[in-house]
Amino acid sequence: MNSKPFVGLLTGGGDRPYALGLATALVSRGVCLDFVGSDQLDSAELRVSPKLHFLNLRGNQDEDASLAAKVSRVLIYYARLLRYAATARPKILHILWNNKFEIFDRTLLMLYYKVLRKKIALTAHNVNAGKRDANDSLLNRLTLGIQYRLADHIFVHTEQMKRELLDEFGVRERAVTVIPFGINQSVLDTNLAPARAKQRLGIGGGEKAILFFGSIGPYKGLEFLIAAFQRLVAVDPDYRLIIAGVPMRGCEDYWDEIQQAIRRDSSRERVIERIEYIPDEEAEVYFKAADVLVLPYTEVSQSGVLVSGYAFGLPVVAADVGSFREDIIEGRTGFLCGPRDPVGLAKALETYFQSDLFKALDRRRQEIREYARQRYSWDAVSEMTRTVYDELLAS
Repeated sequence: MNSKPFVGLLTGGGDRPYALGLATALVSRGVCLDFVGSDQLDSAELRVSPKLHFLNLRGNQDEDASLAAKVSRVLIYYARLLRYAATARPKILHILWNNKFEIFDRTLLMLYYKVLRKKIALTAHNVNAGKRDANDSLLNRLTLGIQYRLADHIFVHTEQMKRELLDEFGVRERAVTVIPFGINQSVLDTNLAPARAKQRLGIGGGEKAILFFGSIGPYKGLEFLIAAFQRLVAVDPDYRLIIAGVPMRGCEDYWDEIQQAIRRDSSRERVIERIEYIPDEEAEVYFKAADVLVLPYTEVSQSGVLVSGYAFGLPVVAADVGSFREDIIEGRTGFLCGPRDPVGLAKALETYFQSDLFKALDRRRQEIREYARQRYSWDAVSEMTRTVYDELLAS
């Protein structure tokens, strides 16, 4: 570690919390970075160190722009990216996310980087999102396999994701490193007390608040939480459900069906809907007003929402899918239940609200915060990532 690795961090122009968290942590470990981003990622944090160079190649990503404007700016971005890769000083390119044209990025763009003799590190936040979203295809798996084979090293966030890479895509074990999913440091965390947060959302102090937070799509299993909640309220009217997030693109019909299920039941007055994008500075209210975060997912690799919940000291009840069994300590940080099972989910929630974890929540919140700081530390992420950079340069 005597020399300083120089790395091109290719962000794809989004995921601000992860990109900024990783960049600042790497710079603190002496890594020099070209941070290839967009207007969305532009931040004062990217201009405080001479080791970090912010390159706004992606520019504006306004969704309200015309189709012609969107096509033009994407093509311009790819032209800039190709030129950057050809002239860039870094010998390592670290891809956090692919860009607009996934098939091109996974194949021809990867080959282009290899022709330029670049070492390629890739963070696979989802090993196969198509499988998760129930729209997998031969082309999807084929191009994913090409990208994984062309990458010199792949970072994943759980042991299960690593096994999936090895078993389904034939990736060499020594080419994969499991790193934590770092805590979202962009989220505001003030001295707002849970009781005050409940008041802001119109929740009584004696009510039991259940939170569903984040994007809304079929793999999130929200319909199972709605059914479980309706069972709970039929017995105990003190339950409240908070739904905070926005439907994923193309999932409007899915959300409409869920809304109809809510409207048909007498528990509808117990549901708080905030169906909009929740900015980082407002997320605190929801996590602090809630008594438990519920992740009723049907398919998932890992969850940044879980990490955010833990960062606020919020226990989690989740379906036993993906890596949740690795992340949740039963009775200490939350509880698990079977997937696609509203009866089992309702029982898990009843178990939680009868447990010492809930009864001593004021004290246990701090314990969960400490658990999150240790398990999802950016220091750990940057140390492991820097080690891989050194090995790539040495090889």
